[in-house]
Amino acid sequence: MKAIVMSDYGNANVLQEREVTRPTPQDHQAIVELQVTTVNSGDQLIRSGAFQEFLPLRFPHILGVEIGGVVKKIGKSVTKVKPGDRVIGLTLSGGGYADYAAVDENLLAVIPETLSLEETVALSGVGLTAWQALFRYGQLQVGQRILIHAGAGAVGHLAVQLAKQHGAYIIATARTENLEFVRQLGADEVVDYGTTDFSEVIQPVDLVLDMVRDGGITDEKSYSVLKNGGKYLSLVSPAVLQNPIVRGIENLFVQVDPHPSDWLSLIRYVQEHKLKIYVERVFPFSYEGVVEAHQINEIGGKKGQLLISWNRKNPI
Repeated sequence: MKAIVMSDYGNANVLQEREVTRPTPQDHQAIVELQVTTVNSGDQLIRSGAFQEFLPLRFPHILGVEIGGVVKKIGKSVTKVKPGDRVIGLTLSGGGYADYAAVDENLLAVIPETLSLEETVALSGVGLTAWQALFRYGQLQVGQRILIHAGAGAVGHLAVQLAKQHGAYIIATARTENLEFVRQLGADEVVDYGTTDFSEVIQPVDLVLDMVRDGGITDEKSYSVLKNGGKYLSLVSPAVLQNPIVRGIENLFVQVDPHPSDWLSLIRYVQEHKLKIYVERVFPFSYEGVVEAHQINEIGGKKGQLLISWNRKNPI
């Protein structure tokens, strides 16, 4: 089968197309024929080596943690999915940039026939990240003030919508061209991070959700706008766990924990039109398509999700 692998840490040029052996399922695994996957900041952080101490890899490595496709085969102990099911899921260690992936049944969720894989695949990773960051780690309460960085991005645009549905007061940072998009998602205040220092214009907040990797500049400024006893939630830096406690601020590194009830909640939100996954662009599953998707993602400033599609006969 075809796979796009990374041969070393680095930029998008470390990606290569190879023929690899099709996986066979272990007892608790399902083989999923992939139809759609994503490219997001998590893939970029893994590929660049930024996460190598936290998540070491063996090369060659197949990237891609968010998947959507159809179950083709199951291991002898699998009970939660069956051949023919349309599923979204997480591969955790990678494997999504290939024609087929072997995935533990506990990392898969069957989606309703009324929803497409394209509009739900992001729930498997970035949607789950936004949900758990807000409600499991942040324990967001009605009426609390939350600052969401990169509010137009893959995680950010979902976090803004979910926080709004929950009754929070939302301040989001975004690029000039994305300000109106983030307002329409439900942000009460939007700060143009290209022209304005957010720490100088917003009032103190209860939580900060940070997805910016800029050498600690955003981190430091985010602390300055947190209330005493607030929560700083990082999606990009495990090192925050080592930060000293200042003014009672809790430092948390958000790690996704696949949980069926959270996936069901997110799917229900999409079904009820309370949550919309914005797809900025779809790339073909090819060496050129995957490399371009990674390069576009590195530029930043995108709205919502970048998808990779196999364009199989069955529509996504």
